Amino acid sequence: MAIGSRLRHVIESQQFSRALLEELLDRTDEIKRQPHHFSGRLNGQVMAALFYEPSTRTRLSFEAAMLRLGGRTMGTDNAREFSSAAKGETLEDTIRIVSGYADLIVLRHNEEGAARRAAAVSSVPVINAGDGPGQHPTQALLDLYTIRDELGHIDGVRIAMVGDLANGRTVRSLAYLLSKFRDIRICFVAPPQVAMRDDIKEHLDEHHVQWVESQDLDAVLPQVDVIYQTRIQKERFSDEASYLALKGVYRIDASTLARMRKEAIVMHPLPRVDEIAPEVDADPRAAYFRQARNGLYIRMALLDKVLA
Repeated sequence: MAIGSRLRHVIESQQFSRALLEELLDRTDEIKRQPHHFSGRLNGQVMAALFYEPSTRTRLSFEAAMLRLGGRTMGTDNAREFSSAAKGETLEDTIRIVSGYADLIVLRHNEEGAARRAAAVSSVPVINAGDGPGQHPTQALLDLYTIRDELGHIDGVRIAMVGDLANGRTVRSLAYLLSKFRDIRICFVAPPQVAMRDDIKEHLDEHHVQWVESQDLDAVLPQVDVIYQTRIQKERFSDEASYLALKGVYRIDASTLARMRKEAIVMHPLPRVDEIAPEVDADPRAAYFRQARNGLYIRMALLDKVLA
């Protein structure tokens, strides 16, 4: 899916080489500094957004990115209820049809592996905008860019991934990308019920990335450059009791900030529920709104790479 510096479908983080990542990050810097230089590059091209799960940031940032590049967008916010899927049409048939209307498809789906299935039958590029608890590679790209933009480097970063790591496609995808860099150390902070899955740990071992697990966020705070907080995802639990038992287990607030390094940052893929207190927003180390803004620029760079 990625051959050298070429890029067609964007399905998973593993497909990116370090060289391709650095090219995209550099292009994102360029777009962020001078977005007007890229206006009109995708004039006449059409992006179809098929979202089978709710989304605000991902959907709107992809649409804004396409529009700022001069392209056009079409799609549906709730394809499970308001598309032919409600009549029983398979994902594959939907993709075959939509790829005849658009130059690129951005797909969010509730089932892990859906993006790969879509790419297998699509005649145009498919970008995975999140497939259930599987992956969210474009979120990982903007996360990686945010780390470099905020800290000035990626090599040597110490990061704590906190919360629902079993179901968190953002942390899974970011772990894959971080494995491309040197001297990375990751601490997985989660209750056992939602601990990081073994496939990620095995991948990190294969790529000689140091990782540890802990349930004690307070002990980890002074040791890391990045706190990547995630919410406990209610929609991934089969019963409410299991969700409520874990809801609020880790919370970033003023006392958390006091134990963090002065140069460290707090990230979050959003939306947040109650896992980051509003009082944290005013602290310069709160990077999550800047992180969300970076989603526009990284997706402009990605669309430009795939379509221009």
